[in-house]
Amino acid sequence: MALVNTCKYHGKLLLRRVKSKRVAGDQSTMIRNTTVSWGSLARAFHWVLGIAIIGMLAYGWWMNHIPARADKFFYRSIHADIGYLVLLFTVLRLLWRGVNPTPALPADMPAWQRIAAHVSHGALYAVTVLVAMLGWAHSGSRAQDYSSFFGLFHVPQITSPDKAAADAYEGRHIFFAYVLLALIVLHLVAVAYHHFVKRDRVAARMMGAGEVDRAR
Repeated sequence: MALVNTCKYHGKLLLRRVKSKRVAGDQSTMIRNTTVSWGSLARAFHWVLGIAIIGMLAYGWWMNHIPARADKFFYRSIHADIGYLVLLFTVLRLLWRGVNPTPALPADMPAWQRIAAHVSHGALYAVTVLVAMLGWAHSGSRAQDYSSFFGLFHVPQITSPDKAAADAYEGRHIFFAYVLLALIVLHLVAVAYHHFVKRDRVAARMMGAGEVDRAR
């Protein structure tokens, strides 16, 4: 009798492990979001855009601090080309987010933290679009614009050549780029707080870990 009970116990344990591996596999390959986890496409948007934006901020700072040189226009053109892509993918990400559920925040999270999370995320999206749009406006207002997209085709410009306007757009573009950098730092601080202090798996969900542990 003891042997039968032992076999039943180990059989149930094995089935539970197989089930949890299936859940983990399904979750890691799931494209759409759920109320508890981000889908693979949302995670891809997050990481690709996050790396691209941080890279663009660093590249833009370097680009504006190098001495005058003959190939400076080339480097600015590359910056503009990647900026067009960042704007496109940010819009696609917002559209995808709009037709998908958003994973819920922990039930025990204070109201002020919920409000802060929504406001900071909204600000990140808004300022990203604003910085990209200001860069696009600056391109068109230059006598020699950055409309050529990697030499493949020309991106329609939304402004006309105007030296004073070009200087104004560039100044605002740089200012809001620093605002965006501050928002990213704030976001990373919040990520560290959730991951290392609260340990509530809010940050881990964007790396593919959701509610799998609770299924075990």
